[in-house]
Amino acid sequence: MGLSFDPNTVALPVGHFIGGELIAAEGAIEMRRPSDGKAYAACPVADLDIVDRAVESARAALKASNWGGVRPRERTRALQAWADLIEAEAETLAKIEALCSTRPVGQLVAGDIAITAEQIRFFAEFADKEGSELVPTDDATLGMIMSEPYGVVGAITPWNFPISMAGWKLGPALAAGNAVVLKPSEMTPFSAVYMAQLAVRAGLPAGLVNVVLGDGPTTGTALTGHPEIAKVSFTGSTRAGSAIMENVARTGVKPMTLELGGKSPQIVFADADLDKAATAIAGSVTFNAGQACVAGTRLIVERSVADRLTAAIVDKMKAVRPSPTWDEATQYSPVISERQRARVDSIVRAAIEAGGECLTGGGAMDNPGYFYEPTLIANVDQANPAIVEEIFGPVLTVQTFETEDEALALSSHPTYGLASGLFTSDLSRTIRLARRLEAGTVWVNRYSRSRDHILPTGGYKRSGIGKDLGREAYLANRRTKSVLISL
Repeated sequence: MGLSFDPNTVALPVGHFIGGELIAAEGAIEMRRPSDGKAYAACPVADLDIVDRAVESARAALKASNWGGVRPRERTRALQAWADLIEAEAETLAKIEALCSTRPVGQLVAGDIAITAEQIRFFAEFADKEGSELVPTDDATLGMIMSEPYGVVGAITPWNFPISMAGWKLGPALAAGNAVVLKPSEMTPFSAVYMAQLAVRAGLPAGLVNVVLGDGPTTGTALTGHPEIAKVSFTGSTRAGSAIMENVARTGVKPMTLELGGKSPQIVFADADLDKAATAIAGSVTFNAGQACVAGTRLIVERSVADRLTAAIVDKMKAVRPSPTWDEATQYSPVISERQRARVDSIVRAAIEAGGECLTGGGAMDNPGYFYEPTLIANVDQANPAIVEEIFGPVLTVQTFETEDEALALSSHPTYGLASGLFTSDLSRTIRLARRLEAGTVWVNRYSRSRDHILPTGGYKRSGIGKDLGREAYLANRRTKSVLISL
């Protein structure tokens, strides 16, 4: 089917979604389309009263539906029906998101939306397969570890993969028996509202999924600090995650899952399949224009093959062709905003001033919208701004090594430890380095997630706390209590 569309014809669900209803609200934050820079809408900002209304709606829905206490298979069926409807409405959902975000409409339908539906089904199956357990005690007692939902989960998602990130938060929280108040990024809010509308259409109790629109300082602070929010789940920058931790500590202790920033290395040894490595490395930086927390933005390559590999990567970077996200043939995305593009460019300039050599790219593209050239910078040391800073743009650095220990030393980052890539044909080296790399995810001879939703994601150091995806994400949305009964 043809997915390309006229961006001026898309109807947007502007407003908060509370208690199963779209609550119209006046826009306060101007929004511009990344693909052409044109203003197209304004995002409302939920204040404390609106957030409180959403939380109370979630609490009331939990009580009225007994969502956390019904037969678990009922939760499974409801979530599966929601996943089916997300797939059925993929074209509409993709148009809403492609208009606002950096995600091309074709990639949304085939990738983000299809995978999100799969993930919701994956978590739905945990509802009647994970629960309380008996534990060994003496013959005179019965010991149990009882598992139960938290209640109302407060979730905040970023702008780079709005539908996917909403699925990451909503799927496990709902399967585990909770209600959710979700705040999407003010830069890409409307696909989350539409997903919530689909949840009600699919049969989930009204009020179980609520969406409040707004910024971090006002809406995010009100949500994470709300006394009736039992758990917080956030994906975004390390700086924002630190602010959330501070707010939660100030307003009341509660558990948190934080998936934060990254500055991920990709280590390539001379025995690797270099053509395969070049494709994976270039793709990891050009995909979504490098706007991914796991983007492999630091190439660390064995010196004997460095020239060959970097030349192949440069060729692949030069081959990308930008076009608007509403063109189904688009393969290269814009940067989310003019402000972010200027930030990317400022770090590239600083990196070159500090001694870096720009092998390709290094500036804004001559296109409408906020496109930036795929960029590769060589001759950088560990203090170079392009090594230190999470750029969140299509910028790759290259460093060389001669020994395995040197490669590991270069890969270690003082702040981040989210993901890493390793390219080698040596199985012993693979196992040895996988154990030593300081990262929550290690990809070998590839650099991308798969559809194996059982694999959790999360970081070391300041890249986060806890895990999204996998069994760990479901368990993180349930709390346990110990029960000991005298017989």
